[in-house]
Amino acid sequence: MGSILKNWLSGHMLRLLGWGAAGLSVLVVLLGARQAGRSAERNDQLKKIIEVKNAQLRATLDAPRTRSELVDRLRRGKF
Repeated sequence: MGSILKNWLSGHMLRLLGWGAAGLSVLVVLLGARQAGRSAERNDQLKKIIEVKNAQLRATLDAPRTRSELVDRLRRGKF
């Protein structure tokens, strides 16, 4: 029984190695695509975070600094 298996493996070793290499290549491509998707999602999240932070900074810069500025803005309707 062992000799039959040994003979079969020796005759088909290149074919098995080829299939193994093809399977490994497909696996590597799929894992690379998965990682690229994660990186793209992380990049989008960082862009959103930066946009929110910039909006908060702009709002802080445009905010009234004293009570009198606040009163003036409320009177002008620009609050």
